[in-house]
Amino acid sequence: MKKLNLRDIKKAKQTKLQMLTCYDFQTAQILNASGLDMILVGDSVGNVILGYETTIEVTLSDMETFGKAVRRGAPDKFLIIDLPFGSYSTVAQGIHSATKLFQTTKCEAIKLEGAFPYQLKLIERLTQTGIPVMGHIGLTPQSVHQLGGYFTHGKNEDDASRLLREARALQAAGCFCIVLEMVEESVATRITQELAIPTIGIGAGKKTDGQVLVINDLLKLGSHTPPKFCTPIADLFQLKSDLIKRYLEDQRK
Repeated sequence: MKKLNLRDIKKAKQTKLQMLTCYDFQTAQILNASGLDMILVGDSVGNVILGYETTIEVTLSDMETFGKAVRRGAPDKFLIIDLPFGSYSTVAQGIHSATKLFQTTKCEAIKLEGAFPYQLKLIERLTQTGIPVMGHIGLTPQSVHQLGGYFTHGKNEDDASRLLREARALQAAGCFCIVLEMVEESVATRITQELAIPTIGIGAGKKTDGQVLVINDLLKLGSHTPPKFCTPIADLFQLKSDLIKRYLEDQRK
């Protein structure tokens, strides 16, 4: 499959773009040989790989390490890497962090959460520099404490209007694509219809231009229960547990 570029993705309205997270070399090799459109090295690595309660503890160094591993395993896929919490608290810091991540991992784009004025300015500066940016609104896990927990956004008219304004602003700032996380389906649909750039949904209904899931949730690689919007296609945690148990029992015979 031909590796997508920025122009391909921008044109991919209503084509059901497919994106999965990835954090390691071996899984990246599998995805590289698949028909997947894009890979996201998400700061969700903190939850599913590093065992943190939230993504807030993830560092820029962590994202570099995991980003490099995935790049080595998936050289033929369009790769996006998250800017972690605390790495873009100012425009200057964000430019430094994004440039370092972009250079060291050889990714095609970075992703950042939010649409505050300084973040919009950062997006403008990065895209002018030559670093493509994917936006992210709705549930923004790096702001979970400020938001007051995990919940669906856009349930009332004021919140819906805010999300629409943020989406428009991110597009105007230069984002090539926007993730809508845990956004009311009707609101996500409206945003998708109004924007010229693709939307990627996660817990935002089926009317977005594409979907993204955490691969560990999709395959149920952990003992935790995946989010309600993800229906696992396997239970690899239980399978691995059974196989290890069987191996240990065989060795005792």
